[in-house]
Formats: sequence, structure tokens, C-alpha cells
Amino acid sequence: MKIGKNPPKAYKNLGFLAGKDARPIRILSEFLEPLSRFRYFNVKDTVVFFGSARIRSKETTTAELRKINALIKKSKKPSKVLLESQQQAKRAVEMSDYYEDAVELARMITKWSKSLKDKGRFVVCSGGGPGIMEAANRGATLAKGRSLGLGISLPMEQYPNKFITPELNLEFHYFFMRKYWFMYLGKALIAFPGGFGTMDELMELLTLLQTGKIRKKMTVILYGRKFWDAVVNLKALYDMGMISRDDFDLFSFADSPSEAFEILKKGLTKNYIDPDQDDL
Repeated sequence: MKIGKNPPKAYKNLGFLAGKDARPIRILSEFLEPLSRFRYFNVKDTVVFFGSARIRSKETTTAELRKINALIKKSKKPSKVLLESQQQAKRAVEMSDYYEDAVELARMITKWSKSLKDKGRFVVCSGGGPGIMEAANRGATLAKGRSLGLGISLPMEQYPNKFITPELNLEFHYFFMRKYWFMYLGKALIAFPGGFGTMDELMELLTLLQTGKIRKKMTVILYGRKFWDAVVNLKALYDMGMISRDDFDLFSFADSPSEAFEILKKGLTKNYIDPDQDDL
């Protein structure tokens, strides 16, 4: 470390701030800067959307399938790679239903939250990237409402989508600080189909609820029962004594935007709008 004749103040020393010794300061920054921003822009709590970055819109996936089908039609003997691409494109079109559902659900939530007397409540929040995250922010935009994007610096699949409210667009370095803000502000969570990241976030939340580390009431929805039953055998966990029957009360399933919205509206109203309930 080189210190010149007129050394910088510690809080202006970028070399120090970027080094390992200042890691606690960087961690604290990812707590205090978002906190300051949420307070300034009156974001009291959120409805969080989890889901894959790889699920795209019906318009995009259908257009890609059409292109591949056209190539196959022109080819006398389609290659194995082209046929596999066709199957992948068909699957992408099927999965795009979840994107469209997330858009509609976020629109419904935002429209409802805007009608409440207490403003700044139940703002749609996503991980800020593409896929289901984009769909959530897009739906809020369609309802002319605000939405958060809590992004994370990753080597792939992560960039801020264009539908996030600019002043509520954040990027984190530390996964655990990003998760903290998902959990701390969240009053409800909808988990759409996703991969390792979605599983990680969902299971951590369920663990915190199960163990009482989160004491507030949270409405948790697993969206798309067919998907979740296929990838997580919760019944087997119960049959083998790994979870209790009460743990099934931690979440609900939904298969349509209207069904999910009714569950969310009922839970949020009971736990946070009813004057007889405490807002934790």
C-alpha cells in the first residue's frame, strides 16, 4: 500500500475500501444504502416474486419456434441438432405460460395495492433480472405502479430488466444481503418454477418460517403445482419423518393468477390491513 505525502482520508481510500480488510464496511453498505433508499421512496413492504431467469415471454418463444420450424420445413433431412432445438423451443413455449401468469399476477397485486389508503404497501419485488423477474416488474408497470429489482452481480443471466422503477433498482454483491432484503421487506412471496437459485431462496425462507426466525406472518405460494410436485417430493419428506404435517401450513399452491391473487389478498388483508392485527 502506497501512502503519499497527503494521504487520503480512510473513507476516500478506494484501495482500502475494495480490499479484504474493508469487507465489513461493504457488507454494512449493502444494508444501509438500501434502507436509506426504501425509507426515502416510502417502500414499507413488498410482495416478492421468485422464479427462473430462463423463462421467457410467449411472444419471444413463439417467434423462435416459428423460425426453427421454418428451417426444418426447408431442410430435406433435418439434423439431430435442429430437431433437438425444436424440442427445446416447444418446451420454452410451454414454460412461457408461467411468464405470462407472473405478469398478470403482478399487475393484479399492484392495482390492488394502489387502491389501499396506506400507500407504499405490498410493492412488487423481484430479483431484478430477466425471466420471471422481468415478468413481475413488467406486470407492475402495466398497472402503472412501482416495483423493486434486487439484482446480484453474476457472470451470466443477470442484468437489470427495463421494467424496474429506476430509483428502486439495486445491485448487490453479497447474496446474503440480497436475501436479507427479500425477507425483511417481504410480507408475501410467490415462487414460480426455477432452478438452483429459486430453490435456495425458497427453502431458506421456509426454514426461517419453520424455525420461527421469521416471526411475522408471511403468505407463501408455490405457483404451478405440477412443477413443484415433480421437482420437490414434499410428501416423501413427510413420510420419511423429515418434516411435520404442520409444515404444510407454511405455504399454499396456486395454478392461476386469479387463484394466487385471492390467496395473497386474503392473507395480506388478515395479517396487515385488518386493524385488529399487528403489523410486524
